[in-house]
Amino acid sequence: MPEGRRAVTVTRRTVLLGLGAAALAGTGTAAYAVGVEPRRIVVTRYRIRTSAPWPAGRRLRIVALSDIHACEPWMPLGQIAEIVAVANGLGGDVIVLTGDYVAGMKLVTATIDAAAWAPVLGALRAPLGTFAVLGNHDWWEDRAAQRRGQGPTVAGRALEAAGIRLLENAVAPLDLGGATVWLAGLGDQLALLPARRRDATLRPGVDDLAGTLAQIPPGAPAILLAHEPDIFPRVPPRVALTLSGHTHGGQVSPFGHPIIVPSRYGSRYAYGHVREQTDLVVSGGLGMSGLPVRFGIPPEIVVVEMEAGDPAAR
Repeated sequence: MPEGRRAVTVTRRTVLLGLGAAALAGTGTAAYAVGVEPRRIVVTRYRIRTSAPWPAGRRLRIVALSDIHACEPWMPLGQIAEIVAVANGLGGDVIVLTGDYVAGMKLVTATIDAAAWAPVLGALRAPLGTFAVLGNHDWWEDRAAQRRGQGPTVAGRALEAAGIRLLENAVAPLDLGGATVWLAGLGDQLALLPARRRDATLRPGVDDLAGTLAQIPPGAPAILLAHEPDIFPRVPPRVALTLSGHTHGGQVSPFGHPIIVPSRYGSRYAYGHVREQTDLVVSGGLGMSGLPVRFGIPPEIVVVEMEAGDPAAR
């Protein structure tokens, strides 16, 4: 979406990422963290045998992309096209996007309009389709949506115009050879900035977990897309899998210890596969926010193979 150049806003996340970058510079790895690791694309695979409702004998391969943060020079259109090509080659039955397509930082040479990055993502191809939810930055950088206190957003419209189905507190059925798995998409939990709210008592998110899951037939298999993983403790065991992004795995994570995780739960849902009442996979994402640095957590595309497991295994 069009934006003019703005002054850099200093936040706690920016300061801590800056300290992390300074630490990296002190060890001679700053060039790698800025110029090398952010350009890598790794594929991280998970195989999950769920004890939640799931059709016997049916597998579902999900390819998940998150936190693209399109901008120059850190995530240009050519790099997004490369990500799309890799994702298309992974043999996914369905491709999902879990939010944050816009820049998410001020240290850029140029923003990239949704009208430019959305058609590149529109080249994603999977037999069961491509589905998306929005992230906090897709809301925060949309001034009109913030003034209204509600959508639609520029990012959401652009995704739909590109042929990607946006699930905003909505569900879609996936046909697995005669068996149906429901894909649910949650509205963003941090959508509205306090300074942009019309009503000071308005909650910060546009998420409706109960209303979204109520659209799924009782006992039917379900997968939830939610940009922020903080919703996970509220997700009922009937949901086989929650897919999230947002955290970037800490973005700077020397020796596997993230410097900062934007979550009220600290590192509990920072990255990877978590099994509690059900299963959660948090992607490390592909782009960067705050500062253009990644270390110890390279950009990744996630592949999840879902199948039925032993209900007594938990």
